Amino acid sequence: MIPAGFEYHAPRSVADAIRLLGELGPDVKLLAGGHSLLPMMKLRFAQPSHLVDLGKIAGLRGISQVGDEIRIGAMTTEHELLHSALLAEKLPLLVEGAGWIADPQVRYKGTIGGDISHGDPGNDHPALMLALDASFVLTGPSGERVVKADGYFLGMYSTLLEPDEILSEIRIPIPPAGSGWSYQKLKRKTGDFATAATAVLLQMNGARVAKVNIALTNAGATALKANAAEASLVGKAVDDASLNEAARLAMSICDPTPDQRGDAEYKIAMCGEMTRRALQAAYARIAKP
Repeated sequence: MIPAGFEYHAPRSVADAIRLLGELGPDVKLLAGGHSLLPMMKLRFAQPSHLVDLGKIAGLRGISQVGDEIRIGAMTTEHELLHSALLAEKLPLLVEGAGWIADPQVRYKGTIGGDISHGDPGNDHPALMLALDASFVLTGPSGERVVKADGYFLGMYSTLLEPDEILSEIRIPIPPAGSGWSYQKLKRKTGDFATAATAVLLQMNGARVAKVNIALTNAGATALKANAAEASLVGKAVDDASLNEAARLAMSICDPTPDQRGDAEYKIAMCGEMTRRALQAAYARIAKP
């Protein structure tokens, strides 16, 4: 199908983009990579009168280290994440997650900020951001505000981002040396959304779990932080009993939507299995003394 008519705008700065959002009113959409918005426009599920393309704003791209955190411009592509030497060294979980997203064609254009801002529970970055304890810089007419990923996702396609704001930057604390990580994803074919997926960041104190973050993809209306599963592991050895309990508690918070990828019962069971596998893989990656 052909989209409804719209006016195209290509600002060269964040300030110009914010100005356009204020001038054009509520019937405007931001364009990042376009992989979610453009298909919706072709089907006329979305019919904005104005499209503001962020692709020409150089300041919204890039990966850098500032102190003990990594900062990523919202228009940085999945391809750039996947091939960043800095991320490979400091945030390998993010690199692994980027490799699971869609296919190379999509990764060349798809952006981390677009993935996060869309608020789709099937997207991979929300759970990765929860596991990495990320924060988001939201820029609007009153300046910047920084919000935690945990609490940013309100529901399906709903986030804390206000209509006159742009997600401009992602900030992620660098995990301690020796941390284990894994993103385990079950999908039917290359390019598909997850049937179920789990992101894990793990820290050990000897043979016991010191801290663990567990986040779930496509298990509910938003990415889910498995707080009870995390708490159950702290102070425990990583063994069959603790893994089974963590998987059980992760499954207990799942409320997936049945679709062509499986019914709810199957998806919940696979969420438990991905949680178990992600914890095992993260533990295996921790350097032993």
